This record gives sequence, structure tokens and C-alpha cells, in this order.
Amino acid sequence: MSAHSDTLPKKYHDAVLRWQQQFLPDLDFLQQNWDKHFPKDPCFKLCAYREQGICGHIEVGDEAGKPKYQKACEMSPEQANHLLKAVKAQASTEFGSIQQHRLTLTRAQSEQDQFWVLRMMAEELRHGYQMLYLLLQDDWKSVVGQSGEEMVEEILSMKPGSHVLGAFNIDFDSFVDNIVFCALIDRVGKYQLTMQKVSAYQPMAESMPPMLREEAFHLAAGVIPLRRWMQEAARGDIYATPKAIQRTLNKWLPRGLEMFGDERGGASNIKMGFKDQTNQASLDQYYVEVTKMIRDLNLRYLRERLPNLDSERLDRVLSDLEGGSRSQDIEPDEILRQPAKGYFRRRGVHAYEMIGTDGRVYKDVLEYIGHLRHSLPESYLASNDFRHYLELLKKVVQGTITRDEAQKSSPQLSRVGGSCPCSKSVRWILPETA
Repeated sequence: MSAHSDTLPKKYHDAVLRWQQQFLPDLDFLQQNWDKHFPKDPCFKLCAYREQGICGHIEVGDEAGKPKYQKACEMSPEQANHLLKAVKAQASTEFGSIQQHRLTLTRAQSEQDQFWVLRMMAEELRHGYQMLYLLLQDDWKSVVGQSGEEMVEEILSMKPGSHVLGAFNIDFDSFVDNIVFCALIDRVGKYQLTMQKVSAYQPMAESMPPMLREEAFHLAAGVIPLRRWMQEAARGDIYATPKAIQRTLNKWLPRGLEMFGDERGGASNIKMGFKDQTNQASLDQYYVEVTKMIRDLNLRYLRERLPNLDSERLDRVLSDLEGGSRSQDIEPDEILRQPAKGYFRRRGVHAYEMIGTDGRVYKDVLEYIGHLRHSLPESYLASNDFRHYLELLKKVVQGTITRDEAQKSSPQLSRVGGSCPCSKSVRWILPETA
């Protein structure tokens, strides 16, 4: 298969470039040094791709077998609104990710790590551009009452604290956040894009394969540094310790699980032909995949510490450590552990349940807060996001609000003035006469 490239109309393309100059000013630097760091890959290009030759018939749901929709107006209003929410949420995550990564990009320990994350940010920009392309290539106003131009302006105006999904409203505190975010949150992106490859809306389905090819690199930008850090830690280096990695895993995995939506939902996506799995099914597969990633990281740590042991004996050592027993002069707390599915959740079936990293259920709220204090990054504990979570948790425990009410209460985290003092007054799409 091959992909056809296209660009937005000039005023919208220029709007994205203006946004890029503010939030991704190093893009030109990346392109100038592309061949040095990625000599085998074609240089980054800001455009929209549509895969050619994919299935033209609806693959799942009530209308399976019928031709895929080419225009939103061909759908029922319920379908169009459902699809539009997904496109806007996807666009929000792509631009939001860039705003997060830029906070700590310069703290990378190596030039390679920095350029890998910078490339990932550039490709997230292209993914956001891809979603804007879908909003502008169709007449959404006749269906949902909002024009493509209005939606593009709305999305480009979003700042940290106002994005659709909570994971993209949380600040990064160190470069460990950049890497773990790639390994966990971009992994969720892989699952979402894979599910949407079957979309009954042809332009959406054609957008997914090129995005997935780029998403594979984003995962590598997270996993490969983690492997190196665990091996360095085994040799005694303290740049990124297992303890720091563990706490950052604890910070991001709950948010990643919530990105699949409520575990009880997702059937409507299948019914309408937009995805091929329920939320629970995809979440479970994701969780197993993260389990395998953590096991691989632990084995790399042990191989570095115990180079004379074969694979079978290393597996036994890891099993002992996972069970809480000291083995080969290695303590159980030296390896990484996967947090329980219900730990530190604010969305879904486990929202505001007091579940520890090991699955233990806490009865006393102060004891649970103490557990969170010892299992999350210290810098994150001082954040507005964490403070808001604790306020709602205490109200749930006191019985003044329900868990469902707490889930609906999203924190307003937008910074005063944002990263640019004039950001609130920026109009991204300039009038034709400007």
C-alpha cells in the first residue's frame, strides 16, 4: 500500500505553523540535523497522509458490509456526533502531548534521547494536523452545527489544563516523564489507532496506517532509553534509578488505563462501526503488554547484575524477587513492579477506590494518602492535579459526593497566562484580509 499526501488550505496550514513556532520552536533544528540522527528515514514533512487501497466496506457493527461513509452528512446525527468527539479528542491529545514534552525536553541526558523525543513531538504535530485535515475536508456544520474553522481554532487554543483527556493536562517534572510517557501513553495511542483502522468513516480509516507507522517510533523513544537506564542502574549509575522509574510508572499507568474509557463502555463504537473492540478488551490487552515490558526491563537489570547466570536461572531469580524474597544479593525493591489496575484511578470502575500499587484495598483515607506519598514522584505531590484528586477523594470517603460525581469533576488546571503571556488572546486562524 502507499499513502497520498495533502496539505491544509493555506490559512489553516499557516495557523498550524504559527502554533508550531510557539510550542515546537526546535522543529527547524530537527530538520537541519535529521540526516545525522535518522539517516535511513525520510525527513519529516508537515502534511496529511491517506493510505491508498484499504478496505472500502464497513467491517464491524450493525452496518457491516455496506460501503464506508465518505462524508459526515451520510451518517445519522448520533453517528456523526460520536465520530466528531473522537476526532477532536485525538487532535487534542496530539497537540497537548507537544505542550507537555517541551517542558523538560532540554533535560535529556544525551543528544540521542533529545532528538528522539523531538522527532516524536514533530510527528505528534503531524498527527494533530491529520485530525485538523479531517475536520476541514468535510462539511461538519451541516451535521453538528459547528464549522471546521471554529473547531480548528478551538483545538489550537487549548492549553495544558483544557485538553480533552486528563493525561494530557499533567505537567512533566523531569525527563523521566518524557520517556515513561512515550512507553505508556503512546502505547495507548497505538491501541486506539489500531482499533480505528476499521472505522466506518473512510477518511478516518485511511488516516490510521501512516499514524501507526510513526507511533511505532514513539514507543521505541520510550522503551529503548528505559532499557538503557535499567542496565546503567545495575552497573551502579544513578542517572535514572529504578526507584525514580517506578514512581513515574505509578504516575502514568493509571492515566493510561483511563484513556481507554470506562471499562463498561465501548459497545457503541463497535455498533456504529468505528472500533473493533470494547474498552475492557483493549485495556486488558494493553495491561498484559505493559506487564511484558516491565518484565523485560527487570531481566535486563538482572542480566547486567548477574552476567554468569543463564536465562532459566535469571527467571527463577526474578520470580523470587517478585514474590518478595531476596535473591543473589538483590533486594526485592530493586526491580520494577506493575501497579494494580485499580491503583490511583479517577475514571472507570475503580474511580476513587483506595487501592494500592499491589492491589491492597485501604480502609483509612490517611493511610492511603500515605501510600500515595511513598509511591508517587515527590515533585508530582506538589502539583495542582494531585491536590485536586485528594480533595475529591476525601469528599468521596466522607460521603459528601459520590464516586460518579467525583469522576465528572475535572480540575481546571490552566496556568495563569500559560507559557506565553499573550496566549489567551492569540487568534490562530487569521482572516483572509490579514
